[in-house]
Parts: sequence; structure tokens; C-alpha cells
Amino acid sequence: MIKLGNYNTLKVLRSTSVGLFLGDEEGTEVLLPNKYVPQDFQIDADLKVFCYLDNNERPIATTLEPYVLRNNFAFLKVVEISLFGAFVDWGLEKHLLVPFREQNGRMEEGKSYVVHCYLDEESFRLTGSGRIDRYLNNNQLNYEIHQEVDVLVCRRTPLGWEVIIENKNKGLIFETDVFKPIAVGDRLRGYIKNVREDNKIDITLQPIGAKMLEPTAQMIFEKLKENNGFLPFHDKSSPEVIKEALHLSKKSFKKAIGILYKERKITIEADGIHLV
Repeated sequence: MIKLGNYNTLKVLRSTSVGLFLGDEEGTEVLLPNKYVPQDFQIDADLKVFCYLDNNERPIATTLEPYVLRNNFAFLKVVEISLFGAFVDWGLEKHLLVPFREQNGRMEEGKSYVVHCYLDEESFRLTGSGRIDRYLNNNQLNYEIHQEVDVLVCRRTPLGWEVIIENKNKGLIFETDVFKPIAVGDRLRGYIKNVREDNKIDITLQPIGAKMLEPTAQMIFEKLKENNGFLPFHDKSSPEVIKEALHLSKKSFKKAIGILYKERKITIEADGIHLV
């Protein structure tokens, strides 16, 4: 079965004046228009394409890569407001509609929003929704502490930044765990810091525990090389100065320079740290 809103690997069946006809194992066919046909195609060869509905609501294939897949989230820009809702750019010729009923507040042209892409069961059309909370569920979780995950920053709160974890769960990065500038729409690598009894998930942007030391020390080592072997920071520097300059907590900084010192890569002087 050809999956709308996702990538499909289909067999090239025949070449026509309008493009290639591709098919799956069940005999379903879809057109890949000429403008997307690769020069080196071969009949009976497999081709990876994205399938969706064209302006005439017919299934169509493309070799373009959309910004979001079905049942996933992305940060998309509104390019047009119509009588039906907001159209957002998702990387294809036909824009994705976010109906007014799927907006938390009226979207504005030129602004970007976190959008969920889903298949509307009534119209059978791929549709966008800004009501992202209804598509996130923390009922069943199987994360391990310290596990590395993909996160999409979706909202600023008084406590920190809400994120979407692996396109399915909701988490929070506390403000005290943010040591570099971030914004809504950023895709980041995060780490599971805690899974609470109520299934709320705490995320940190830095590896936790022993895993954190080596990359942080390496980052400072690279900074030293970029700055002629000197950085004006040491264990007496204020946490605010370290956070602003290196996007690290002072605790992480001290652990990192401790590693570098033990490995005799640096000396710690009154004016800062020096590369040996």
C-alpha cells in the first residue's frame, strides 16, 4: 500500500510523456511528474519518493524532501491566509493547510509555528495542526535515564522550554539546565534527565554524569586552540561569566578543566587557563 505523507520505495513501471508511473507490490500506481524524474532512472528499478495529494486531490509522487512527514512535527512558516485557514510551507509545491479549527490562535502570514502533520480521516487529505498537545501522549514511556533523544523546542514557559521528544512525547528543559541560546523551532539532541512518577519527562541538553566530561573537556580544549592557547576563566570565575562565554554551568566547567589539568594539557593561572 502506498503511504500518503511518507516516503515509499516503489518500482519504476513505465515512462510516459507526463512522467514515470511507479507501483507497489499490490499493483497500486502513482505518477512521478517529469520535473521530478531523475536522469539515471531505470525501468523495474526501485525509487524512493514522497507521496501526497496534488492540487486535484490525486495521489502524486515527488523526489522533493518535505520538511515534515505524516504524524510528525516541524516548525513551518505561514505563506498565505485563506478562507479555510493558514497555508504553511512544508517544502513541496502544494502548501499544507492548517484549518482555523486546528489553530490555537489565528496564525499570521510570515510567522512560523510548530505544526503536526496528520491524515484527515474525513477528507483523506494531509492536514496541519497547531494544536500539538492533542498529538502528544506520555502514557506509555520506555526511556532510560541518560538516553540520548531528538527534541523539537515548541514552547517557552515560566519554568523553561517545553519540547517534543522523538515526535511523540512531551518534555521540559528547565531554565537552570539551559547554558546556550535556544528558541522555539530548534531541533536539538537532548538527554533524559528524569522520568517522574506522573510521567513528566525532564530533559537536559548536555550528556549526564561521566559521559559529560569528555566532550565538554574537548570543547574547552578546542576553544583554547582557537584563542591562541588562553581563556580568561578559572575556578574563581563567576557562573554567569562562564555561562555567557562557554554555554556551560560552572560545575561542568570545573569538571572539564579538571580533566584537562590531570591530562597535563593545561595550566591554571591567576589570569585564566593556558594550553600547555
